[in-house]
Amino acid sequence: MLSPQERERKKGVFAKALRSGGNEDTKRYMELYADFSQLGYTKNLANDYADAFVNDRKKPLAEDIIQTVRLFDRIRDLGSAEFYLDMLKDKKLSNEDKFAYCIESLKNLSKQGHWRPAVDFRTENINFMQNHSEKVDMQQRADLYIALALVDCAAKKYMPAFKLLMNFGYKPQGKNDVKLLEILITGIYICSKTGDRESIDNAVENARSAMKLFTEFEHPWLKDYYEKQIEDAAQGII
Repeated sequence: MLSPQERERKKGVFAKALRSGGNEDTKRYMELYADFSQLGYTKNLANDYADAFVNDRKKPLAEDIIQTVRLFDRIRDLGSAEFYLDMLKDKKLSNEDKFAYCIESLKNLSKQGHWRPAVDFRTENINFMQNHSEKVDMQQRADLYIALALVDCAAKKYMPAFKLLMNFGYKPQGKNDVKLLEILITGIYICSKTGDRESIDNAVENARSAMKLFTEFEHPWLKDYYEKQIEDAAQGII
C-alpha cells in the first residue's frame, strides 16, 4: 500500500481528490494506512479501502481502483481483484495507470490458471508494456517481469518463466530490497510447479539468504509476512 507521502507525490491524485473529498479523503487514507502499518494486508483493509475510495464514489480514480485490486491480490482474493479490474477494462487511462492495469490483469489471470486469456492479453498489450517499461523505475519494471513470468508459468512453460524472471536485469537496491525478495519468491513458486525438489529447495535457500541480509523492515509484521510467502510459494501458493 502506498504511504501517504508516496500517494501525495503521485501526479494528480491529490489535485483530483481536492475536487471530490479533499481533506476528508486525506484523513481517511491516513487512517487506513495506519491500520495497514499495524496489521498488514487484511480482508478488512481491502474492504474498507474499496468502500472509502471506490464503492461509494460516482467516479472513482483509476489509481484507487488499482490500489484496491492490489490489496485484494495480496490477500489472495482473486475474484474480488478481478471484479475491480473489470471497472478499468473500458476506461480511458493514463499510460502510468494502463501499465499498472496490464500488470495486475496478467497476474490475476495467471494466478487463476486462465493461461490462454493471459497469453492473449500479453500479446495484445506487449508492445505498450515493453515501451512503457523503459520509462519507469527498476522496481516497476520488476513488477512487469514478475507478471510476464507468471503468464509463462500458467502456460506450463516453467523454464522460460524462470529464465525471464531471473535474467531481465534487475539490480538489487541495497540490503533491504523487498522487490528482490518478491522476485525470488516468484521463482520459488515457479520451481514448485515443476515438482523438482532440488530446484525448490535451492530457490527457498536463495530467498532466505536474501532475507538474512535485511537490517530492517518497514513495518513490524513484514518479516513474518515474507517468511509465510516463502513457505506458501514452496507449496505452489502465491
